[in-house]
Parts: sequence; C-alpha cells; structure tokens
Amino acid sequence: MNTLVRNFLAADRFAVVGASTNRSKFGNKVLRCYLWREKTVVPVNPREEEIEGKKCVKSLSDLPDPQDVSVSVVTPPAVTLAVVEEAGRLGVKRLWLQPGSEDDEVLSKAEELGLQIIHGEPCVLVELGYYAPGGLGSSSSDGGEGSGGGGGGSGSSL
Repeated sequence: MNTLVRNFLAADRFAVVGASTNRSKFGNKVLRCYLWREKTVVPVNPREEEIEGKKCVKSLSDLPDPQDVSVSVVTPPAVTLAVVEEAGRLGVKRLWLQPGSEDDEVLSKAEELGLQIIHGEPCVLVELGYYAPGGLGSSSSDGGEGSGGGGGGSGSSL
C-alpha cells in the first residue's frame, strides 16, 4: 500500500461525494464499504436527506472541519472538477478519485491546488477488501454484479 493510500485510510472521518441510494451504484458501494469497515462516514449528495441510514450533507462545505476528512469522489469528471475546487477552498487535502471520476482537467486542477489525490489506483473497494472473498461486495445480494474478481465468500450485509 503506498503512502498516499495509507494516509488516506488513516483518517478518523470519511465522506463519499456522489453517494447514491441505488445499491448497484458505486457511490452506494463505497459508502457501504466504509460502514462495513466501521468507519465514520458521511454521504455527500445534494438531492438526498439520508443514505444507508446516514444523514447526508449537500456539499463538502457542510462537513464540520472538512480539512480533516478523507474524501472519496464517485462523480463524473465535470462534477469532480467542482468538488476538487471546493476541496481546495476548504483545505481538504486527501481525495480519492474513484475510477471514471477523473480526467486531465481534474488532475491538473488538483495539482495546481496542491491536493493529495489518489487516482488510477485500485478503487477503495478493492483496497479495503470489499470485493475479497467474504467481503460485502462478494454477496450475491449486492445488486447482481457478482464478486468483481473477488471470489464467492458468504459475504455480510448491512
């Protein structure tokens, strides 16, 4: 595990920008992964009040002390660009852009702002064992997407 990933995962609090109520979407899976690992996590979604039993905030600026939060971003690049800009304004330093969330413009902006960005790595679901045998994502009740390369373990549910 590289230093950026280790620092990201060492945080006390996490946020998932792009969290979804749809359990087959990756924004929901990332949220459930943090919950499965018993992490303190807040879903960020401007249209929802609650996801997976957690109260949502509308944006990063609604988080208390956002500079101390590790942020997973599961949004299209155009939205991610705005999230990166907001993160820069708020002093958020640790962002993990999940596959498909980034493009060259997003990465350039993050570099310009001096943000610690994880991208092009395995997604957080893989790093935290969500798709490992016995991981939550290996459950057949996980929206029908199977194990994603993990194996067939019995899984657990939230």
